[in-house]
Amino acid sequence: MQRYKILSIFLILLFFTAASAGFIYDNALKNEKGRSKLIPEKFRSAGFYSTPRNTQPRFADDRILVKFKPKVSEQSKIEAVQATNSQILKRISQFDIFLILIPQGTPVEEMVYAYERNPDVEYAEPDYRTRITVTPNDTLFNYQYSLNNKGQAIGIPGSPQGKSSADIKATAGWEETTGLEEVIIAIVDTGVDLKHPDLINKLYSHGYDFVNDDDEADDDHGHGTHVAGTAAAETNNNEGIAGVAWNCKILPIKVMDAQGEGYYSWMIAGIDYAVQQGADVINLSLGGDADSPNLKNIIKAAFEKNIVIVASAGNENIPVLYPAAYDDYCLAVAATDYDDLRPDWSNFGPEVDVAAPGVRILSCVPTWFWGPGSLPYAFSTGTSMSTPHVTGLVALIKGIKEWLTATDIMLSLIHI
Repeated sequence: MQRYKILSIFLILLFFTAASAGFIYDNALKNEKGRSKLIPEKFRSAGFYSTPRNTQPRFADDRILVKFKPKVSEQSKIEAVQATNSQILKRISQFDIFLILIPQGTPVEEMVYAYERNPDVEYAEPDYRTRITVTPNDTLFNYQYSLNNKGQAIGIPGSPQGKSSADIKATAGWEETTGLEEVIIAIVDTGVDLKHPDLINKLYSHGYDFVNDDDEADDDHGHGTHVAGTAAAETNNNEGIAGVAWNCKILPIKVMDAQGEGYYSWMIAGIDYAVQQGADVINLSLGGDADSPNLKNIIKAAFEKNIVIVASAGNENIPVLYPAAYDDYCLAVAATDYDDLRPDWSNFGPEVDVAAPGVRILSCVPTWFWGPGSLPYAFSTGTSMSTPHVTGLVALIKGIKEWLTATDIMLSLIHI
């Protein structure tokens, strides 16, 4: 795939409570017995893109709204409607407003004018179009600047304020779609908290744990749960946070241990498992320094099955890590901050395709993370946090444009 410069279109900064958590991972590549270990990155975030809405008429062309004056009799109201060859469709009784079907071919403006000239009418107007601006009712949504940045403070009192619209335009995107349950997002990471209140109903299955070789991909670290929450937490449920892909399912796959480290063999097995399970998009918020033909081949195989692979660029201000560096087959995600700027730690290079918010992103953490009685949410920073924003967007696109190939989707995001 042709290489493109970084797109700092999206930006995020989140504030939760007086406490914030940043999962800081060892940036040094560690080797054991000749095997390259994966170094999970500091949590960062990604970008969301919504397409422009089609231009539509400002109002319906076959009906108007009419309110008669309070003392007008019911018979007079009926006669007024009949006099214009119109028909009452509905009456909003609490406000005594009539929805009136006008004669076919009659301009709405003319009919409004005719009713306004009637002394029994208080007012008449077109039936204007409206469109929802989807704002979920999740209790911590206002702190998710990456999804909807109004220039709000990004932390406790004294914290800087974000730049308005430095976000992934999630609310605009949700007007088009909130995702389909049939779309599966594989989170290849440290696992996912299988009992988290914002995730328990979103699981496609309990996945697989390639670290402990069992069929319970539970999270004993925290990184994977945070990533999963950003991509697809249960949304509009009066609890916690909002995920980018409201309705899409999460397939948890554990390939890193409790220290946030793993091996390429685990990652390769995890990606293969995601393909076998029918994943539509794979999130890889992890990376290593070593180029690997095996890793590249499994990435290529997934790509050739039209699975979109989204991978984090890394957090060391160095060239892009693997597998994100496999530019022909991956969307490599760098980070932006709450001012829509590149943080100085975000990795760089021609392989980077998009950038998205990755500074102090609020998302889920395991229910054990803070201890009994605490809320299972925290801030984190890194391209790992940027990546699931892009993953969630890809999942939304997959749901409404299922005919697009992986290449089509990748190019559409790169050319934003």
